[in-house]
Amino acid sequence: MDTATARKTNAPDFATAYYFLEGLTELGVEYLFCNFGTDHAPIIEEMAHRKKRGEAMPGILHCPHENTAAHMAEGYAFVTGRGQGVLVHVDVGTANTANAMHNAYRSRLPVLLMAGKAPYTANDELVGSRDTYVHFVQEPFDQASLVRPYLKWEWTLPSGVVVKEALRRAYSIAQSEPRGPVYLMMQRETLTQHWSTDEIRRYSADEFAATSGGGADPKLVAALADRLLTAENPVLITGYAGRNIHASEAIDALSQFAGIAVYEGNMTSNISHAAPCFVGFTADKAVPHADVGILVDVDVPWFPSDVQTHEKSFWAHIDIDTLKPGSPMWTFPGNLRMQGDSGRILQQVLEDLKAKATPKFKATAASRLARIKGLREERIARAAKLAADKGKAGAINPHYLMAELGKVLDDDDLIFNEGVTNAGAVLLQIPRKKPNTTMRSGGGGLGWSGGFALGAKLAAPDRLIVQISGDGGFYFGNPSSVFAVSQQYKLPFFSIVLDNTGWNAVKAATLRVYPEGEAKGASEFEAKLAPKVAFTKVAEAFGAYGEEVSDPADVPAAIARCLKEVRGGRSALLHARVTKL
Repeated sequence: MDTATARKTNAPDFATAYYFLEGLTELGVEYLFCNFGTDHAPIIEEMAHRKKRGEAMPGILHCPHENTAAHMAEGYAFVTGRGQGVLVHVDVGTANTANAMHNAYRSRLPVLLMAGKAPYTANDELVGSRDTYVHFVQEPFDQASLVRPYLKWEWTLPSGVVVKEALRRAYSIAQSEPRGPVYLMMQRETLTQHWSTDEIRRYSADEFAATSGGGADPKLVAALADRLLTAENPVLITGYAGRNIHASEAIDALSQFAGIAVYEGNMTSNISHAAPCFVGFTADKAVPHADVGILVDVDVPWFPSDVQTHEKSFWAHIDIDTLKPGSPMWTFPGNLRMQGDSGRILQQVLEDLKAKATPKFKATAASRLARIKGLREERIARAAKLAADKGKAGAINPHYLMAELGKVLDDDDLIFNEGVTNAGAVLLQIPRKKPNTTMRSGGGGLGWSGGFALGAKLAAPDRLIVQISGDGGFYFGNPSSVFAVSQQYKLPFFSIVLDNTGWNAVKAATLRVYPEGEAKGASEFEAKLAPKVAFTKVAEAFGAYGEEVSDPADVPAAIARCLKEVRGGRSALLHARVTKL
């Protein structure tokens, strides 16, 4: 539309970037986690414009590294369920988010990733043309390919007239189950285009809603209930159910009624670890003997190379994503698959089972509950035995350290567990009574827990946030960026680095493949990292409290001092020298 026509409509005239910010606000996006570049000049200009006019737009947080920005958005989404915006710089900024997009995709977390693109005009034909060296070198043939394997949707904005439509489309897909990241690219010339307000349509959430899961076919529900009626050794394995309080409650109710042992597979705390049927974190010993198994919202219930199912067992998979089309190969059993809202489906199964339950079934279920109680007691006793060994000076036992931490945490505190080879100690020694209060990443990209901790603190300012990482993961997490954001935006959290001076996962993998190989014989695993690092200095450089602990006797007091600082509004880092490689 030309200027004369725009005047004739008597509608104000604004740049695409102005409507872009307005569109994000209409989506309900509360924050933009940003690492700005030359491509964002029109957006920065319109941010100032909207502030001057007193008009709403998302809160802006500056993140020195894109890894922090993207993982902050994921931490916020983990707590709230609402995807936020991440704004990064052309191809290089996008590349720096690839690790986080992998984690978001595999962890089922919504993220609206957005980046500029190098200007496409070079002779000042349009506002926003190329005017610096990098504009000539930051134009790959396929910018989205840097993150495409981890996306649900991607697009380059062709014109400002559809900016709000594109944002709504992206956000609806990101928020639809299984949730995940989407990617929108925008060139400077497009962002500087002007449009009258009556040319830019609004797209409401009511009219363009995200999809959600429903219940299951009653015939399939009945088939699973019938199997449970005659089961002798039923098990249930879940990974993400804690994200949905109704699914968590349904698992607890069904397991108690039918006498089903419940195991957690990786992701989050799913039901109370004090629940009568919660058994532990690996079902390896139970799977070969299970005659009926239920997989609920889980991606990797066991490792097939280590565990074999019984040839006559029956497996039902209840999930919003039962076939995992995002994975080229995924070959876990599913004699019956029910795709939808796991909470609703499990409630259907429970209702059908209650209607069919006989006195014999109830007696059998009661006997299983007694057996499950024994398994629970064994796990608790094992945890206590492991924690009783405090380790020695310079080599604190992680089980003891985590047990001491568990004594002082509240039920609502959030734990982001990136302990990798020590992650099991965190799970075993800090049992959670509430679902969704501890998390491990569904992806394999290390360096996520610091950004998650910041995003979670932003979403839940009254809750204590704990990040636990190994020294290898701490390096990957761009800690200087993490602590800079913590200081700038007053987001205190407690960071614990379990320092074993190396990549223990690399050593363990080598030994699994070559248990008696040359690497073992020479004790050469290419896994050692710098042994005399003072990680506390990283935190202290940004005003955080830092303390190193190497003697087991000092652990309780060191934890107490760190928590005092965090509760006083200052981040704290505890550098713990734990058992070496």
